[in-house]
Amino acid sequence: MIRATKVLRRDALAGEIVDRIVLDHGDRHRRRVAMRSAGGLRFLLDLPEPTVLDDGDALVLQDGRLVWVEAAPEPLLEIRAPDDHALKRLIWHIGNRHIPAEIGADAVYIGFDHVLAEMVRGLGGSAEPVERPFRPEGGAYAGAAAVHPHHGHSHHHDGHHHDHPHDHD
Repeated sequence: MIRATKVLRRDALAGEIVDRIVLDHGDRHRRRVAMRSAGGLRFLLDLPEPTVLDDGDALVLQDGRLVWVEAAPEPLLEIRAPDDHALKRLIWHIGNRHIPAEIGADAVYIGFDHVLAEMVRGLGGSAEPVERPFRPEGGAYAGAAAVHPHHGHSHHHDGHHHDHPHDHD
């Protein structure tokens, strides 16, 4: 089986794109896995370390051909607020739950969760279900730590959420 051993980031693409692979957010965090492209090409993703594949990147096959990475549509919540300050407040509450979030100019997108939708509505925002590609922020610990979120400190998990900032370090 042919292997894909490198990732070309979308801003550095050069070469022949022969196919595409459509992956949701969870499936774009990989190191080694058998894959099948939209056109039926079977290959082994075999990267030296766990990597986040971004929408628009390409996987480099051993023979130099490229397989385009496309973010799959998935069920999300589109979160909006009546003004900028209210949206910032909602972003703080979402971030406090340590969940992936995509932050746009006037909306935030998170994975569909009816509990968080009710929280957002209770705080004066709107949370509407949408289906679209999910491109969350990499976070302060981007790189290998973004794939393995245990980044040098411990969290105390006591079964409920806290509505205050955490001291990290």
